[in-house]
Amino acid sequence: MAETMKGLHRSHRCTELSNKNIGETVTVMGWVQKSRNKGGIIFVDLRDRSGILQIIFEESDCGTENFRKAEKLRSEFVIAVVGRVEARSGAVNPNLLTGDIEVRAKELRILSEAETPPFPIEEGSKTKEELRLKYRYLDLRRPDLQRNLILRSKVATVTRQFLADEGFLEIETPVLTKSTPEGARDYLVPSRVHPGNFYALPQSPQLFKQLLMCAGYDRYFQIVKCFRDEDLRADRQPEFTQIDMELSFVDVDDVIEVNERLLHKIFKECLGIEIPLPIARMTYKEAMERFGSDKPDIRFGMELKNVSEIVANCGFGVFANAVANGGSVRGINVEGQAGMPRKKIDALVDFVKDYGAKGLAYLAIEEDGSYKSSFAKFMTEEELAALIKAMNGKAGDLLLFAADEDEVVFASLGALRVEIAKNLGLLNKDEYKFLWITEFPLLEYSKEEGRYVAKHHPFTMPMDEDLPLLDTDPGKVRAKAYDITLNGTEIGGGSVRIYQSEVQEKMFEVLGFSREVAYERFGFLLNAFKYGVPPHAGLAYGLDRLVMLMAKEDSIRDVIAFPKVKDASCLMTEAPNIVDDKQLKELGIAPTVEVSNIWSN
Repeated sequence: MAETMKGLHRSHRCTELSNKNIGETVTVMGWVQKSRNKGGIIFVDLRDRSGILQIIFEESDCGTENFRKAEKLRSEFVIAVVGRVEARSGAVNPNLLTGDIEVRAKELRILSEAETPPFPIEEGSKTKEELRLKYRYLDLRRPDLQRNLILRSKVATVTRQFLADEGFLEIETPVLTKSTPEGARDYLVPSRVHPGNFYALPQSPQLFKQLLMCAGYDRYFQIVKCFRDEDLRADRQPEFTQIDMELSFVDVDDVIEVNERLLHKIFKECLGIEIPLPIARMTYKEAMERFGSDKPDIRFGMELKNVSEIVANCGFGVFANAVANGGSVRGINVEGQAGMPRKKIDALVDFVKDYGAKGLAYLAIEEDGSYKSSFAKFMTEEELAALIKAMNGKAGDLLLFAADEDEVVFASLGALRVEIAKNLGLLNKDEYKFLWITEFPLLEYSKEEGRYVAKHHPFTMPMDEDLPLLDTDPGKVRAKAYDITLNGTEIGGGSVRIYQSEVQEKMFEVLGFSREVAYERFGFLLNAFKYGVPPHAGLAYGLDRLVMLMAKEDSIRDVIAFPKVKDASCLMTEAPNIVDDKQLKELGIAPTVEVSNIWSN
């Protein structure tokens, strides 16, 4: 039967104790990690969020009643112990922060008993994620997950303090807002008071933070929940958290400078790591040409080489035709991997097909100078020699090529170099390589919609020198946009905003919005711009992604307390789920199909 805490007050968390506390009487509380009954002595590992502390029960110290209770202890029982801190009588455990001390119990209270958990509460659990997420409240007791969430809390705290010291004001923006469909799909919330009308959950506070700049608040920030109804990946969730900020009277360099100092402070105070400043910058064009990605992982080489001119007139039709059709041929040099088995090469061929490539050509340079290749027989010795020279190839290297439209070549080789680096163990999680990507295209052409769409959003400022191109060649206009990347992951992005009405109107025109449509969607912002708007810019970090990389995890689910799975459902609460007909009627919604309340993943 559970006991109460009456009269007891916790004096320390487990790892707040050290050999400096030897001789003191303390009160500790937590969960039983494990209990070992050695006959006349019982050893209990007590766990709380700080770590583990060994407790010793001997009948001569704690009395018969407490000893009998100690005999009943099982994994995950919640207990309170009063005892004296002593130096360990047995071997010191170097793997524990408290490995040189123990608490000799004088009093024990069982605050809560526990059933046997469905999986062990242990670090580095091998239990399937589905089961762990179903019992997430147990999973969260694991020391590694607790460290992740403590790190997340610390990152948020350091961020708040830094931005406050820099003159930023923390201001909340609405969660129920207007749908402005230009980008990802909104989550919609029906209105009971306004039947047939819907709120949207914010994809970001973008418009509101721009309005705050119009209102004169100068520097704003918010650690804010955002929502996007999109397909999920390891680094995406339907609800996620942003470190969001906006600044007035600034340009690109001003935003980058303050954020470099923010990142430096976060990594120094949370991980003890010094980030070299300034952080390197690379234009979007250079990133695509060298790495095939606008978020390149620069922890390793294997850069793309454009060999289109060399193979434009060669005898291998795949190469020659790609160039003739306006595409390109590019390759990567996987140094020292000429001996890669054909089976693995075939797996890489299949891999790039997921990125639109029709295939992958390869040339292995053997140690004796001979070739093992899928295309060498179609080319002359002179053409092969020129190709190898362009790729900086040498004996023992494996050269891989893609030939197609630039978009396909970049996507497939960009992903391929990372996949190969992963397979070869080249991705060091102890290494943190930051990179700014700048000068993004302002627009990209959507074949599906038959028009230009904003690369970032419709309020991004074009580069001053490219403004005339909005009328003549919109696809070549560069934006005052910037992303901050870390180890091949975009952790934040932002831009200078359009603040001149004529530029904003031209932007809407290029995007195919009539004046009426523009005002229908964004009228409240455009009207605000009539009353004096300062030049302003901003940036938002994905807090979940940032902490994931800092914690050296592979999924943001491991740094979010209660995440969703790939179909955007919660295995623990079984959300989303059906609701009562009464609730639907109040909202003016009638079910159109029969819905089953049977839960499935």
